[in-house]
Amino acid sequence: MIDPQTTAADVELGRLVRRLPKVQLHCHLEGTVRAETFRALAAERGVDSERARGTLEATYAFATFREFLLTFAEVCKTLQRPEDYARLARDYVVDAAAQNVRHAELFISPSVWTFFHEDLDVRETVAAMRAVFDDEGARRGVTVALICDLTRNFGVERAFDTARVAVGLAEAGFGVVGVGLGGDEANFPPALYREPFDFARAHGLHAVAHAGEAAGATSVRDAVEILGAERIGHGVRALEDPAVVDLLVSRRIPLELCPTSNRLTGAVAAGSPHPIAELDARGVVCTVDADDPALFSTTLDEEYRIAGRACGAAALVRFAANAIDASFASPRRKASLRRELSAAAGLETNPA
Repeated sequence: MIDPQTTAADVELGRLVRRLPKVQLHCHLEGTVRAETFRALAAERGVDSERARGTLEATYAFATFREFLLTFAEVCKTLQRPEDYARLARDYVVDAAAQNVRHAELFISPSVWTFFHEDLDVRETVAAMRAVFDDEGARRGVTVALICDLTRNFGVERAFDTARVAVGLAEAGFGVVGVGLGGDEANFPPALYREPFDFARAHGLHAVAHAGEAAGATSVRDAVEILGAERIGHGVRALEDPAVVDLLVSRRIPLELCPTSNRLTGAVAAGSPHPIAELDARGVVCTVDADDPALFSTTLDEEYRIAGRACGAAALVRFAANAIDASFASPRRKASLRRELSAAAGLETNPA
C-alpha cells in the first residue's frame, strides 16, 4: 500500500531507483549481516551479546558512533569460521540482486577477523566466500570483487601484513582487486600508511581510502597525493577547503557518498542537508552507497532515493554512471553495464 503522503514524484523516483542497474563501491561485507543472521550466529557460536536478545528491531539500535563501533565488534565476534563468511556472502548476493546491484567491490577486513579470532584461516575464509560469490553471483547476475581494508588502529606493521595478504589473495585468483584504509581517521592519518600502499600498488592492486569523514580536508588531500587513492570513501569534509575540492575535480577522483552513514556517524551535522548536491554542482564525481547497510538500517536503494530527493532523477542516472566508470571492473564488464544503464535511463524518458 502506498503511503497517502507519498507524492507522484516519489513514486516515479522509486521506480527509477528499482530499475537502475547499480554498482556498489563502498560497502563493508561485515556490515551487511542481517539482524536475524547475527542472532542465529551468536547462538550457534556461543557469543553472549545483549544485542542478540530483545526484539529483532532493536538488534542494531544505537545512539552514538561509539555504540555503532561496539555493535560492529559484536557482529565480528560471531563470524568465527569460513562457513560463517560463506553464509554472509550468500546473503549479500541475494540482497544485492534484489536491489539490481550488478557489480560490487566489497570491503573485507582480514585484520579485524584475526584480531577477534587468531586461529581463523584468512585464505580458507576468502576461498569459501569466493566460491559462493562466483556460484550465487552467476545465478543472479552479480559480479563481486574484494578490497582488503588496512585498519588504521592496528598500526603500520599490521597494515603491511594485510597488504601482503591482499597481494597473495589477488595472485591466488580470489578476486581481490585493491586495498583500502579504514578505522580511526582522526588519530591515524594517511601519511603513516604510504609504504603499505606503495607495496600494494607495485603489485598491481588498486588503492582507495576512507578520508574526509572523521578528519578534515587535509586527510582527503593526503589520501590522494600520498597514498595514490583512486577513490575516496565519504570525503564530505573536502568542502572545508576549496583547493581540495578543486583537486578532486581536476583529477576526477570519485567520492563514495553514503548519506545515512554520514548522518549517523556525525560526518554531516545533524539537521544539515547532505552535501551531495553541492559536491555534484561543483563538479566532483559523486557515487552513492550504503557503507554498513544492515547496521545502519538502510539499503542501497534507500540511499539512492535520498540522493534522488536531493539532486533529482537525472542526477541519479549520472551517479549510477559514475559508479560504473569508477569501478575496477574490466572494460568489457563496464561496457555491458553502461548498455544496461542506458536502457534503464531510456525507459525513464520514454516509458513506452
